[in-house]
This record gives sequence, structure tokens and C-alpha cells, in this order.
Amino acid sequence: MMNTELPHLRNLSEEPKPTFSFHPKKFMLWLGIASITMSFAGWTSAYLVRRAEGNWLEFEIPAIFWYSTGVLLVSSIFMHLSLRAAKKDKFGQLKTAISITFALGLVFLYLQILGFYELVSQDLYLVGNPSVSFFDVLIFIHGVHVISGLIVLIVSFVSAWRMKIHAKKLDRLEMAALYWHFLDGLWLYLFVFLLNFR
Repeated sequence: MMNTELPHLRNLSEEPKPTFSFHPKKFMLWLGIASITMSFAGWTSAYLVRRAEGNWLEFEIPAIFWYSTGVLLVSSIFMHLSLRAAKKDKFGQLKTAISITFALGLVFLYLQILGFYELVSQDLYLVGNPSVSFFDVLIFIHGVHVISGLIVLIVSFVSAWRMKIHAKKLDRLEMAALYWHFLDGLWLYLFVFLLNFR
């Protein structure tokens, strides 16, 4: 017997095809990351243009900035561990890892401030040679973004305490981890850039 079912009726019984969806807050985060990336690309380009014009003081970057870089790298490891703990519903490890990430973020900022003081002790001031001005401003702006990252960590920590982060609800922590790793990568870019074009 021939199948007389019409094609458009057969399609109604088929499972609907999954549609592409993107978490709106994650989308906004990616837009923010793209915006910050373009801003720093513009500032470092301006740095190179001004450097090529001359009257550029070359100076040694204080060693403490190396230490702060190491601290930020370690903080990213603990941020990753917090996400891994959340995926396994290990709430104690999750809260500990977020706390350590936050503490290391504070240590990073403290070391950056000490680095500024060391520059001042060498008579290298924000107002003076453009090389020092660019250096200070780039590091300061990144520091402001790290402060915003610390605020995000506080929100994640509170959510972890309230059991709002778990294996089936990771969006908030995933966004926090993405932003923190981005800040880490951004600092590495800046540090390598400043080491090579100071």
C-alpha cells in the first residue's frame, strides 16, 4: 500500500532541529572582552607611534613586576581549580579555590603598587618622560580591570556560599573564570610588550 501521507504532515511529526543559542550574559561578556582588547591594542599602538618620535627614556622595569606576573599566573590556576571543583559539586574546594584566587589578586595589586613606588624612588614619575607616563597609565588601567575582576570573584564567592553554583548551574562561575583568565592573558601581553618596547 502506498504511503499517501503528505510531505508537510510528515515534517510535523519529526523532532525540531536544535537552534543555536548563546547565553545573553556570556554574549555581553564577550563584547566587553572584545572592547577592552581593542582599547589596549589602540593604546599600545599609540605607545609605539610616540616611541618612534624620539625623546624616549629607556629604563629598567623593576623586578617586582616579574613577581606580580607569577602571582597572577598562579591565581589563574586556582580559578581553573574552582571551576573544576564546581563541576564535581565539591563545594569546600570551590570556596577555597575562589578565596585563594581573590587573595592572589589582592597580592598582585599590592605588588603593582610597590612597583610604582620603586619607579618613583628612581625619579621616574607619571608626569615627565612619555615612556614612563605610558608605562604607568597602561599598568594603572589594567589594575582597574583587575579590581573589577575581584568584584566578580566576590559575587561568585557569595553565590558559592549560597549553593547557587553547582554542576548544573555553572554560568556565573564560567563567566568569572573567563574574565579572570582574560585579565591574566592581557597582563602577559602588556608585560611582554613593555619588556620589548620600553
